[in-house]
Amino acid sequence: MINSIGLPNKGLEGFLAEDLPRLAELPVPLIVSVMATTREEFARLVEAVGAREEVAAIELNVSCPNVHSGLIVGEQPAETEALLEALRPLTERPLIVKLTPNVAAPEAVAVAAESGGADAVSLINTLKASAIDPASGGPALAAGHGGLSGPAVRPIALQQLRAVTAVTEIPAIGMGGISSGADAAEFLAAGATLVAVGTESFRDPRAGSRVANELETEMYRPPAASRR
Repeated sequence: MINSIGLPNKGLEGFLAEDLPRLAELPVPLIVSVMATTREEFARLVEAVGAREEVAAIELNVSCPNVHSGLIVGEQPAETEALLEALRPLTERPLIVKLTPNVAAPEAVAVAAESGGADAVSLINTLKASAIDPASGGPALAAGHGGLSGPAVRPIALQQLRAVTAVTEIPAIGMGGISSGADAAEFLAAGATLVAVGTESFRDPRAGSRVANELETEMYRPPAASRR
């Protein structure tokens, strides 16, 4: 799937007043993802979200350009480390940095996030992608490009996860094309502490529960050699 929907939401005040109380009724820890283009905006979001008792952790989506430097925060280790150093004192909530796969060495960004005070990283985000409208010959997406997700990105996610967990000590949340318990088991084997299910939920709204149940079966399945 290639999506180009942006980040539609009600804004900080609308989220805190309307969405957060409803989400907090769910019987699970709540992780809130925030995104901004300046350290000041990130600080405002982190302080406001982190002050709410309903929130278990905060994910920092660092895929936007920093308007002061013009650099994509999550593509530059120095930018990532500086952002974490600025945000870490603002909240006691765990901070998770969502890594972009669109770099040559995501492990360098992960190390910088850890050095800056991140409690965990999550990866991967979507891959840059495009598609052509066969009728017009032009871009199939209004923005001209979007983010590729789903089973096609799983091998890339596994490779980057292994690279990141080899050089960091903080937990990694693995994601990218997980659609079954067997897929989730691969991510755990590659070093993930937790896994996340995204695109599969569009096809199957109960995918999270299904994958968890399948994973439990996988974890208790004897190795192939012992089943012979």
